[in-house]
This record gives sequence, structure tokens and C-alpha cells, in this order.
Amino acid sequence: MALRQVARVSRATGIGLCALGVFWGAFAAQMPAFKDRAGVGDGLFGVLLLGSALGGMAAMALAPQVGRWLGPRVLPLTGAFLALAALMPLFIHSGLTLALALVVMGVAMSSLDLAANVRISELEHDTALPLMNWNHALFSAGFAVSALLAGMARRAGLSPEAVQPVLALVLVAMAAAMIEARRAPASAEEAAAKAAARTPWAAALAAAAILFAAFVAENATETWSALHIERNLGGAPGEGAFGPAMLGLTMAAGRFGGQLLAARLGEARLVALSAVLGCLGALVTAVAPVQAIAVFGIGLIGMGVAVVVPSANSLLGQRVAASERALAISRAWMIGFTGFFIGPVVMGALAQGFGLRAAFVAVALILAAILPGLWALRRIRRA
Repeated sequence: MALRQVARVSRATGIGLCALGVFWGAFAAQMPAFKDRAGVGDGLFGVLLLGSALGGMAAMALAPQVGRWLGPRVLPLTGAFLALAALMPLFIHSGLTLALALVVMGVAMSSLDLAANVRISELEHDTALPLMNWNHALFSAGFAVSALLAGMARRAGLSPEAVQPVLALVLVAMAAAMIEARRAPASAEEAAAKAAARTPWAAALAAAAILFAAFVAENATETWSALHIERNLGGAPGEGAFGPAMLGLTMAAGRFGGQLLAARLGEARLVALSAVLGCLGALVTAVAPVQAIAVFGIGLIGMGVAVVVPSANSLLGQRVAASERALAISRAWMIGFTGFFIGPVVMGALAQGFGLRAAFVAVALILAAILPGLWALRRIRRA
């Protein structure tokens, strides 16, 4: 009954994060094809992937203001923008067009992502229900299913010109389902308090350190696992999709489980245990001699990073005032999201110089950095 209530309360935000997973899962599964179309090497490819981070950072900087402008319509409107961005990969035919497409995609993804996470934090405060892990589990489930379907389509010989328009139509339907019928706009007093709020930097920076490590690990695995399987372990075209698909499936399972475990273990302890599991998974992936073991290691990474972002959001939301929540989350995400800068660049540079196995060892070391960030966040008193 409690889980049913969680799903009902966060219906719109759950659909929003699921849409993000559907969007990015399809792109990740087709990553080798887009890389070939761009005609670039590993190092340059890693640098060009910064385009999504650049667009995401811009969207995060404006997220509090955009949220105030759009009010209750922010979720469906940013969802519609995401559907339009699903057509951008069709224009990739060089390194420059890959970068431009990723900038637009980054703006669209981060706009919806921040809007959903701020709304989830508000709902957690209003209902006293833990909602973050459930909502982020829906992202992972959408990612896994979309990656599998896109990988199957690629193996069947279907081009992005056949896949992306279908994806856009699915996202349009999901955007329409994000409308909240009973959501009232903020009062003048609430709007004034949010406009005058200042960023609580101590809490935001501690959370940002956790988010940074999680984003590096997640994005690096999403982006490069397909190439690792197909290049280093002899996977056929399309079989690389098992990497991002396994990541999405295990992250979904981890987050569904985290919804239940957070109440028993506490969110901080859950994050600490998950970081250790993620480190182990990255090392297994790095030394894997065959595809099956690599996919197993990727699954451990997924289980490890699954609860880190949603639980860090919850811990941050508990330590700031209501009027500061949008600023705290957006600024923590802006800083933490630089992991999307570091991840592709480091993975690309290490892949170019030392191979993807060394790159996954680096992922393990970065995941270990979650622990000091968690210690700093726990020292801040609850609001």
C-alpha cells in the first residue's frame, strides 16, 4: 500500500524521469553508430561528448528561474522539449554536428531532470514519503528497456532515421501524461521567499561531491560500455547494447530496492555501502576476460550507483529550508554535473592512451570519493 501511494503521489515526476531514461537509453545503445557517422577517434569523441554537459550546465543555471516562470506547467513543457530533441541525432554527420546535437540534448535533458527533482523534493516535504529512489528507478527502467529495444533495432539493420522519430512520438505521449491536474501555483509569499533565497553552499557543495562521483561513473559506463564489449571482448554490432542495458536494469532494481532499504538502513548508510559495491563492479569490468563477466561487472556498477543520486538529493533536501530547495538542488547539480565533463574526457583520454580497461579502473577510484562527500553532508544539521 505504501509503494502504491508513492507511485500515485509522484506519478508526473515518475513519468518525467522515465522519459529521460527512454531518451538516453536509445542514444547510448546507438552510440557506436553515431560515433561512426561523426567520423572521429576516441579522444576527440570523448571531448565532443562534453556538448551534452555544456547544454546541461546552462539549463541547470537557469532552472530555478524557469521553474518560477512556468510554474505547474514546467514538467509537460520540458517533456515536450525533450521529444523535439530526440530528432537531433539525425543531423549527426561530423564532429561539429555531433557536438551541436549534444548541446541541444543536454539542455533538454537537464531542464526536465531538474524540474522533476525539485518537484520530488517538494513532494517529499509535503507528504513525508521517501520518493526519490522510486522516481529514479523509473528512469533506470526506461533506460534499460529503451537501450534493449534500440540495440535490437540496430542489430536488425534499422537506422537512426527509423528509430528516432518513433522515440520522439513516445516522448510526446509521455509529456502529455506529466500534466498535474491538481497542482496549484505558488502563492505570492512563496514566490517572494524563493526569489530572495540564497544558496546554502555548505550543504550544496557536500552533495555536489557525491553527485560528481556518481555522474562520472554512470555516464562513463553508459557511454563507453558498448564500445568496451564490442571492441575489447569481441562483441558483434548491437551486442554492445547489453552493457548500457544491464546498467539500466540493475540501476532500476537497485533503486526499487533502495526505496525499501532506505527506511531500514538510513539513506547515508545505504549510499556508503553502494559506493563500495560500485567500486568492485568497476574493477570486475576492467579485468573481465569475456563479455559475460564484463556485463556482470557493469551490473555491479549499476547496483552501486543506483541509490547515490536520489539519496543524495533526499539528504540535501532535508538539510535546507523550503525556500532554498530549488537553489540548493540546482547548484549542487551544476557542480556535480561537471562529472559529465570529466567522465567522457577521462574515459576518452585513457582509452586512447591505455585502453578502456584502465578507464574502468579510474571509475573505481572516482566512486571511492563518494565517502568523504557523504561524511561532510552528514555533518550538516537537518533544517
